[in-house]
Amino acid sequence: MTSTLDRTSSSAAVGVEGTSSPAYDAGLLVLRVGLGLIMAAHGAQKLFGWFGGGGIEGTGQFFAMVGYPSGEAMALIAGLSETLGGLALALGLLTPLAGAAVLGTMINAMAVKWGGGFFAPDGVEYELFLAVAAAGLTLTGPGRLAVDRFLPVLRVHRLTHGVAAVVLGAVVAGIVLLVRG
Repeated sequence: MTSTLDRTSSSAAVGVEGTSSPAYDAGLLVLRVGLGLIMAAHGAQKLFGWFGGGGIEGTGQFFAMVGYPSGEAMALIAGLSETLGGLALALGLLTPLAGAAVLGTMINAMAVKWGGGFFAPDGVEYELFLAVAAAGLTLTGPGRLAVDRFLPVLRVHRLTHGVAAVVLGAVVAGIVLLVRG
């Protein structure tokens, strides 16, 4: 006879079907929507200059100033990663990849701000929190209140999906930082 804990822990599936509660799903929804919309707004600053942002040109100049080659191209990549990753997180759509996009972008943001200490406004605490939240959602999955529930491949979130996505986000961020030099 196996206990519920044994069945849950031995199952590779968490979060989308079977093991989640309404409170768990509601909590994940609030976290996904909050993080996703914050990230999408930051991306809109970079892409369109909305919310006081610099747009592609202004953000590109900043990226070039802090050492990224092809500042405008990097601004486009960061803006798309934040906007599309954020919107996908909010919807619970392709959650592992959306979380990886946000995580990778935040790793780069922390690298840029690293010398400013830990606490805001010059430190990395905000970016670190966003990175940790993205990694947590990537590992946990979106919950049942998500578009992923209707996708055959992601209907059941597996820890291996989350781990692979976290590794992908970190590796791509590392490559971008190597290009930055």
